Amino acid sequence: MRHLLTMGGAAVALAACASLAPTPRTAMPYAAMAGSSDQFEIQSSQAALRMSQNPETRRYAQMLIDHHTQTSATLMAAAQEAGMTPPPPVLIPRHAAMLRTIEAAPAGRFDRVYFAQQVPAHVEALALHQNYAAGGDTPSLRAAAGAAVPFVQQHLEEARRMLAAM
Repeated sequence: MRHLLTMGGAAVALAACASLAPTPRTAMPYAAMAGSSDQFEIQSSQAALRMSQNPETRRYAQMLIDHHTQTSATLMAAAQEAGMTPPPPVLIPRHAAMLRTIEAAPAGRFDRVYFAQQVPAHVEALALHQNYAAGGDTPSLRAAAGAAVPFVQQHLEEARRMLAAM
């Protein structure tokens, strides 16, 4: 029951993050939100590799898969170092809906839809990691959050550039 409450709390906290409200500063909600964020980036980018014909989109998607696989592994190692066993990363409803939007995009508009989802997802992820790095309750997770920030900033800047060019 406690685990379900923690996951429910994480979903509520992520919804708040999307509206630029404060993000969680406790370990389990942060880990759940970061896991969902990474899974969204990985799964949406796998869709991009399947569906996009644009070499730049495909390059960006592969970069996201590589980086978010790395940040997920770093987060899991940091949680284990802190004596935690976070739940396996799963998409929260908001990320699942965003992924469905990408997967349903018509072929001629796929890249635009993909990047239109990447921008808000990365704004959300950047706030999540920056806020936890600045004041999270678990030192090893704070370090992992801080290590994710440069990747997420790079992804956001590039997604904005790609979307503006379309």
